[in-house]
Order: sequence, then structure tokens, then C-alpha cells
Amino acid sequence: MAEVINMPRLSDTMEEGTVASWLKKVGDKVEEGDILAEIETDKATMEFESFNEGTLLHIGIQEGETAKVDTLLAIIGDEGEDISGLLNGNTSQTKEAKEEKIEATTQEAPVSSSTEEVLSSNSEELPEGVIVVTMPRLSDTMVEGTVATWLKKTGDTVEEGDILAEIETDKATMEFESFQSGTLLYVGLEEGDSAKVDSLLAIIGPAGTDVSSIAKNFKMEGASTKKEVAPKLDTPKVETKPEAPKQQAQTSVSNSDSTSNSSGRLFVSPLAKKMAEEKGIQLNQVKGSGENGRIVKRDIENFIPFTTATVSTAKFVPTGQEDYDEVPNSNMRKAIAKNLAKSKFTAPHYYLNVEFDMENAIAFRAQYNSIPDVKISYNDMIIKACALALREHPQVNSQWFDDRMQLNNHVHIGVAVAVPDGLLVPVVKFANEQSLPQIGAAVREYAGKARNKKLSLDEMEGSTFTISNLGMFGIESFTSIINQPNSAILSVGAIIEKPVVKNGQVVAGNTMKLTLACDHRTVDGATGAQFLQTLKGYIENPVTMLV
Repeated sequence: MAEVINMPRLSDTMEEGTVASWLKKVGDKVEEGDILAEIETDKATMEFESFNEGTLLHIGIQEGETAKVDTLLAIIGDEGEDISGLLNGNTSQTKEAKEEKIEATTQEAPVSSSTEEVLSSNSEELPEGVIVVTMPRLSDTMVEGTVATWLKKTGDTVEEGDILAEIETDKATMEFESFQSGTLLYVGLEEGDSAKVDSLLAIIGPAGTDVSSIAKNFKMEGASTKKEVAPKLDTPKVETKPEAPKQQAQTSVSNSDSTSNSSGRLFVSPLAKKMAEEKGIQLNQVKGSGENGRIVKRDIENFIPFTTATVSTAKFVPTGQEDYDEVPNSNMRKAIAKNLAKSKFTAPHYYLNVEFDMENAIAFRAQYNSIPDVKISYNDMIIKACALALREHPQVNSQWFDDRMQLNNHVHIGVAVAVPDGLLVPVVKFANEQSLPQIGAAVREYAGKARNKKLSLDEMEGSTFTISNLGMFGIESFTSIINQPNSAILSVGAIIEKPVVKNGQVVAGNTMKLTLACDHRTVDGATGAQFLQTLKGYIENPVTMLV
């Protein structure tokens, strides 16, 4: 009897998949365990194996096409078996899948032939060989992208696999390659422009093809291009307001100042005006020597300020103006704002503060670094200690879902790294199994990639616990917002030398303050406290981490 195979859910966040390639074709024999196809999910391209035996009778989703989870993918049965009943029974389902595919296509596959279907069905027939390239979804949380750099320009020949552009997502700047060959006929976004996923990015086709009507008629709901920034044109209204006091001040001295004409206007050369601004000279105090009393360069150079007595009695006239710079929010900054606001207002945070004695840790690090070609940091020691402590307290190494808690047996520690645009969190995977030098090497590599925006999605996903260290900036203690779906984040302060009490006597010591932010839905107060006690044992006696 024929079996219907639907689009599988290959990750916990997967809602739809794209068939990257079929490894079987209609009519092929299929054994249980054979790889049917490679399916691109929201996280990776994965092999999908068959759990049935028989003949591949029907393929419902072609290579490059995207469909929702549970959409008809294939039918396996006996050779020659009549499957018309199954196909008719799934007519409504496949019809719905095709309608959804119009919206879903290019979310995972940056360019596909279904883009052509969208345009042809909604507007006009595309000329032969013309392909519309839309803004791809290059990360699982990407809503819009910014064109950082075009590596091809209009009129250039494009081969399949060529890098078209570098696109800034909410996580990194990534290269976007072409899946078609032809000539770049049209560029829909200039460098620096932002647009929603699926907005018009470019058009590729045979040289000389007129695509102006295609570009003009292309409409994708939710597109956000430079036109959305139009309200910025209103800002001169704000900037011109502060000019009023300046003009009033100039007009008020017009009757007594020889540098102005009968209408009160000052005549100033551009160079003289710039020099006056740089030197802080008020132009209404300068007597012009040029035509019609025009203030010129030599007047500014030879200007002698009034005496102290005169200045002290003169009315203050501001030379500056209220001003500000506008910095558009990057995709990374928008993502940080969205994710942290969601965490802060959905997860009930509470905080546990501790202070550790760092004398043994300092001595341990000095001895460890005396080994040739070995260098570890305090941060490496903290990562290792947290990883070991989390193995003993899986409740802290957990995630919250509406219907369950997931207690992770593996330890993947996210390390917050500051970058110019905001914050990235690369993940040291299986940190409890790595040595201190291995952890140090991994963190240095990820930090370099983060600052250069070269981290891959795989290197930023899957954390079960996060560490944020501001000790190198001299911060003694602080609190952090939980990096969901983690249940906790550890804030690490600086090592401070101060008087401490030991054996009833006040002596010089070194301490470090840490703050554990916990999600009360998964981590109770006593559980968090027990984790910190275990962590204290490893930090204050670091040799135990090597046992």
C-alpha cells in the first residue's frame, strides 16, 4: 500500500523546508534507510532518509521549491500502483502549499524559479531567461537586510556561483552568491539601502533585455527601501530653528555695525565664516574690509577681541546652535533590542550576588602560563568552571517551553563579545570536555571573527548558558539580561585588591564579584545558590578543574 511522505520537521524551530536536491527520482527503488533528499531547514541542509520500502511513485516538491512542514513531499508504494486517489485526496493540501510557496519561496533559497512564478502570476510574463533576485533570508531571525557592498554592477556578466553582493543581516555581514548566469540588468537597492526579505534586489537576464517595466511593477508586501527613510527629509525643519537666535543677533547689531548693509545682512566670505567658527569669533564684532563691508579672510586673521571690561558688559550672543547626528539603527541593533526586550519582559528575572577569593586563581594562572607556548585568561578559567558546575546542576543548564522544561545534558557556553554595532554571542560547544588552552583558543578565534563580522550561524547558535565579562573594563559588578532560550547568565566583574579578613586578621586580598541572573520559571533560588556554591569550589580551588 502506498505511503504518503510529508515535509518533515527537522529542527525544533523549523516551519518550512526547501528541497535542495533529490537523491532518488520517480521510478527508483527505495530501501528503508536510503537518503531520499537533502532538505534545507532554517538552520542547516540535512539529509532526509526513508522509513519505508518500495518504489518512488510521486514527487510533490521539486528541487529549489519551498513548502510548509507536513506538505506532501513524496509517495512511495508498489511499482505500478494507482495513487490517483491519494493525489486527489491531497488536492486541497497541495493547492494550499502552492499558495504558501509564493510567500515562502526565497526565504531559505535566496533565488529560485518560483520567483518567476510570483511575478508571472501577479503581473506580467517574464521575458525568456530573465530572473528576478529578491532579498534572501540569510539567518533564522532575519527580517530585513542591508546591502553593504555590490561586487557586481549593472551590465556586468554574472556566472552561477559568483558573489553578487555582501548583505548585512541582524547577525553578520554575509556574501550572497548568484544561482543564475546572465547579465546584471537592474539593481534594486543601492549600497547602504535596507529592505525587507523578499523585496526586489536585482534582475539578471540576457544582455540588452528591457526590464524597466518588471522593476516598476514589482510589488512585494512589506518591502522597506530607502523611500521609508523619507521622514528624514523633515529634519532640516528641526535644524533650522536654532538659526533664528543667530539671525536675530545679527540683525540687532545691524544699525551700529559697519559690516552690515541697511537691511541688516552680514556680508561674509565662506572662508572667513569657516575660520570664525573654528576660532569662536562672533562675526557681528568683526569690521569687514571688503566691498560693501564684506568680511574676508584678513579681517578674521587680524581680529582683536574686545577688552575684558567690554566683553563682561556685552550681551551674550551664542555662536553655536542646537545640533545632533542621526545614526540609523543597524539590523544587529534592532535584533538586540527585540530579543532583549522580549527576554526582560517575558522571563521573570532575579539576581544572586557572590564574591569569590581569587588568591588561588591568580597563583594557578601564573603557574599554568609558565608552561611554554601556553596562555590562559581568567575568563577561560571561569568558562571551564561554569561548564563543570553546569554538569552537576542541569536545572541551571535548561530551557523553558510552554509545555515542558528541557534539561540539557550537553554544555554549550555562549560568550558575549562587544562589537562596534552591538553584541554577538559565539558559542563554545561541549566546554566541559575542552581543556583550558582549547577554550582560550576557541574564544580568541570567535572574538576575532565577531569583530570582523565573519561568525557563521552555526557558531552563534545552541548555547545553554551565557557568560558576560566586563572585568577588563574595570567594572566591579553588574547585572545582565538573560540570553533566551537560556535560563541563566553570569555577569563577571573585575578582580579587585582590597582589605579582607582572614583568620581574624585584616590582610590584603584579591576578590571578584559575580552576579547570576536566573529565570524563575526554571531555576529556583536554592538551585541557583547551589550552582554558585559549586562554582565557588572550582574558582577558589582551580586545581580541582584538572582532576
